[in-house]
Amino acid sequence: MFSRLRSDIQCILDRDPAARSKWEVLTCYPGLHALVLHRLAHRVWKADFRWLGRFISQFSRWLTGIEIHPGAKIGDHVFIDHGMGIVVGETAEIGDGCTIYQGVTLGGTSLTKGAKRHPTLGRNVVVGAGAKVLGGFVVGDNAAIGSNAVVTKPVPPGATAIGIPARIIQAEDQARREEAAAKMGFSAYGVTANDDPLSQAMRGLIDNASLQEHQIALIWQAIEKLSTLRRGEQCVPEDAAVKETFDSDKLTQLVGK
Repeated sequence: MFSRLRSDIQCILDRDPAARSKWEVLTCYPGLHALVLHRLAHRVWKADFRWLGRFISQFSRWLTGIEIHPGAKIGDHVFIDHGMGIVVGETAEIGDGCTIYQGVTLGGTSLTKGAKRHPTLGRNVVVGAGAKVLGGFVVGDNAAIGSNAVVTKPVPPGATAIGIPARIIQAEDQARREEAAAKMGFSAYGVTANDDPLSQAMRGLIDNASLQEHQIALIWQAIEKLSTLRRGEQCVPEDAAVKETFDSDKLTQLVGK
C-alpha cells in the first residue's frame, strides 16, 4: 500500500513541474486523494459491499470534485492533474501511466446493465482537459485525446484524436514523437505538433486555389502581351482575371494557422 502511494507521489513529481515536494503532493493534490479513496472503494466493491463502495466514492467526489465509480479499474502511475469535474464510469478501465486532466468524462452510450459501456484506455494515454470519451471501445497505448475532443470510436495506438466529433491523426514521425517524449515525459493536455486534419485540408485547398488563380493571371497577361505585339490591339475579354484577387492569407487565418 505505502509503496504504491510512494510510486503515485513520484509520478506526480515527475510529470508536474508545479509539484515542489512529496509533502505538498500528499496534502494538496486532489487527484492523488481520489485515487487512494478509489482503491479503497474498488476493493470494497469487489467484496460485494456495493453500497459502501458507492458511499466511499460519493465521499471522494465531495472531497475532491472527482467522480470515479467504484467498479472502474485504474492501473499504476496514473496522474490526475487538477481533476475537478472528472467523471469515470463503472466499466471504464485506465491503463498504467495515463494522464487525465480536468473536466474529462469517460462515459457510456449504452443503458444495458452488465455490458461494457465505458472506454478502456491503454498505457500512457493522455486525455486533455474537457475531453469526452464515450463508449465501450479501446484507446490504444500512447494515444492522445486533445482538449475538448468528443471521441466515440476506437483510437489506434500512438494516434491523436481531436475535434468534435474527434478525427484521428496517425503519428507521422515516430522519431520526433520519441524525442519529444524523452524531453517532456508526456504530451501535456493532449497537444502535439500535429494539427487539425480538417484545417490542414482547408489550407491545402486554399493554397491550391491561390496557385491556380496565379497561373491563370499569368496566362492572361501573356495573351495580352502577345495580342498587343502582333495586332496592336488587345483581344483579352474585359472580365479576364489579369490580376489576382484571391486573398489566401485571410482565409488561412480563418481556418487557423
